[in-house]
Amino acid sequence: MSSRYRKVYNPPLFSPRRFLRNLIAGTGPKTKQGGQRKSLKSSPKTIFLPNELYLVKRIAGKIKNDSSVVCGIGDDAAVLRDSGDKYLLLTCDMLIEGVDFGLSAGPQAIGHKSLACSLSDIAAMGGLPKYALISLGLPKKCPGKFLDGFYRGANKLARQFKTNIVGGDLSSSPQIVVDVSVLGTVKKKKLVLRSGAKPGDIIFVSGPLGGSIYGRHLGFIPRIKEANYLVSNYRMNAMMDISDGLSLDLYRLCSASRAGAVIYEDLIPLSKDAKSFDQALHMGEDFELLFTLPAREARRLIKHRGRIFKAIGEMRERKYGISLISKGGREKPLEPRGYQHWR
Repeated sequence: MSSRYRKVYNPPLFSPRRFLRNLIAGTGPKTKQGGQRKSLKSSPKTIFLPNELYLVKRIAGKIKNDSSVVCGIGDDAAVLRDSGDKYLLLTCDMLIEGVDFGLSAGPQAIGHKSLACSLSDIAAMGGLPKYALISLGLPKKCPGKFLDGFYRGANKLARQFKTNIVGGDLSSSPQIVVDVSVLGTVKKKKLVLRSGAKPGDIIFVSGPLGGSIYGRHLGFIPRIKEANYLVSNYRMNAMMDISDGLSLDLYRLCSASRAGAVIYEDLIPLSKDAKSFDQALHMGEDFELLFTLPAREARRLIKHRGRIFKAIGEMRERKYGISLISKGGREKPLEPRGYQHWR
């Protein structure tokens, strides 16, 4: 195909408006795998696993659990068997001064964010938080008013989501270190993992992306209510929260689901704080939900909550990789360039 013909042919094929119109109407060419459209095959490209992804994979390979563990390392939270119609959810997050926050943020905002990160993990599984442990490493000269402000922020958020802070640990540290563990529950029929996405699923986000690092990340509200609405009213296939950037977290979801994906630049909602489209793709700290559901369910969601939840693309077979369709209709591989430690 000549480059001259490609310029005319690609934009209508990869039109985001056509994608949404066909989705809502339930029309469009079907592939043998049941997707809405057969995507162009991207050129194979080897991507070196960044350090954090490699370390998680290496650790997971050394851990053996018994049958009481439904899902261990590799999702937003561990899923543990419990009696009755529920599973237990267990997650933890570590935040370090100079890496995840600065002292200029103020103790109340630091306390809020520290708990909010773990509550966001519970939301991503479709669950509800119940109990939290907060451990702190503090410098010897850390003022008592920091501790008061920190727990003021954490307690306010905990009350909002009916979460009990039941203990923790204290230690001395050169800088402030916060480690939060949260125990939650989820009804078995409402559990959503990041590994269930299927070719033909529609990909959604729960809100605008980009620019969070300029301040929004300190006061974000975990999407617990939104996640509970979704799992209570729709057949969800996969879900996680966007903590390290859309590009990296979509890569994680696709890897867990053994699938590929295509997303549209024109459909990705940008935050008013985002200074570029790249920040929406790669900056992270958005803590919005990234999820997939079948096309029929997606049409219902767009009809009833389309102003809140935004369709940004679709899942496809793994062999097609993960791609971004630019505003000009060009398809290019989407590399996982979000935030990672040790990179």
